[in-house]
Amino acid sequence: MFQTDSHPVEKETRKGRAAGSNASGRFEAHERVPEDDGWDIPEETGQIRTQVRDEIARSLISYNASPDLPFDRSINPYRGCEHGCIYCFARPTHAYLGLSAGLDFETRLIARPNAAAVLAEELGKRSYQVAPIAIGTNTDPYQPIEKQRGIMRECLEVLWEHRHPVAIVTKGTGILRDMDILRKMAKLGLVRVGISLTTLDRDIARTMEPRVPAPEKRLQVVRSLARAQIPVRVMVSPVVPGLTDAEVEAILTAAQAAGASSASWIMLRLPREVSPLFQDWLAEHYPNRAARVMARLREMHGGKEYDANWHRRMRGEGPYAAMIGQRFKTAAKRLGLDEAQPPLRCDLFRVPVKPVEQLSLF
Repeated sequence: MFQTDSHPVEKETRKGRAAGSNASGRFEAHERVPEDDGWDIPEETGQIRTQVRDEIARSLISYNASPDLPFDRSINPYRGCEHGCIYCFARPTHAYLGLSAGLDFETRLIARPNAAAVLAEELGKRSYQVAPIAIGTNTDPYQPIEKQRGIMRECLEVLWEHRHPVAIVTKGTGILRDMDILRKMAKLGLVRVGISLTTLDRDIARTMEPRVPAPEKRLQVVRSLARAQIPVRVMVSPVVPGLTDAEVEAILTAAQAAGASSASWIMLRLPREVSPLFQDWLAEHYPNRAARVMARLREMHGGKEYDANWHRRMRGEGPYAAMIGQRFKTAAKRLGLDEAQPPLRCDLFRVPVKPVEQLSLF
C-alpha cells in the first residue's frame, strides 16, 4: 500500500492540477515534509508552474513482451505529462527519476530533444525488424509542451521517411498540426490513431483531466481525422465505476457521429502510487461517490484496489466487469464500432540512403 504524505498542497498553489499532494517517490530516501525556518513569518507560495528539462536519450525504442498488449514496442518523446490525468497509470514511472508520482508528474517534465535522431539511428540498424511502433501509451506525445518543442513531429517525420508503421494514442488536439504527414501515411496504410474519451461531462473532465482539451474538442479531432481518411478509434478509457460508467453508450454514440471507425475500452487501473492519489482526489471532489467507486474496484480485483496480472489488469473480473463489457459490446455492435482497425503495413519499410553512402559508389 502506498501512502501519500500528510501535507497536501494548498488548492491555490495547485490550481489547474489534478494531484493534491507531492509525496516522496518510492526510491527517495527521505519523506518530503515542510520545514519551519524559525522566523514565524507566513511564507508566500505561488501557483506551481510547469518546468521542463532536457534529457539526452541514449536509446528510444522500448520493447515489451506483455501478452495482453497489441504492440511490442513504443517510444516516448516526453517523460511526465502536463495533461495531469489523476488516474494515469504512468505516474509511478516518475519515481525512477527521483520524482513524485503526484504533482511532479504533472509539472516537472522531461523532454528528449534528440529523440528523432536516436530513432533514425535505431531504425537504420541491420538487426532491426520492423513492426508497428506505439506512441502515447505511456505519456501523451501531444501534451501542451509539444506545441513549442515539436519533438513528436520530428519523430513522425523520421517514421514517414522510413515508411514505418505507427499507432498513436492521444487526448490532445495538437495532432491536427501533423495532418500533412498523417494523411500521407494513411494513404499507404502506415498509421492509425486512438483518441481517449473518458467522459462527456465537462465538469468531471475538468477536474479529472485538468489540462486535457474538453470532450467536444476531442470529438472534433475525431471528426477531422475521419474526414482526412485517417483510421481513428475512440477509446472509452478508463471507465470509472460509479462516476463515468453510465456514459459508455453516450460516448460511443458521440464517437460514431463524429466518424470513428472503431472503439475500445479499459477499466480504471490504480497501480502503486496512483491509488492513494486517486482516492484523495475522490475525497476532495466526489466525497459522496468515493466509497462506491472503490468498492466496485475492489470487487473486480479480488478485494484489492488493483490486480496487475495479465489479462485481468485492463478490465477486471466479476459481475460488474462483465456487465460493462456486455454493455460496451452491444452498443459498439449496434453503432458499427465493433470492427478492429485495419492492420498496419510493414512491407514498405525502408532505410533511406544517406548522401555519403551514395558518393561511396563512385
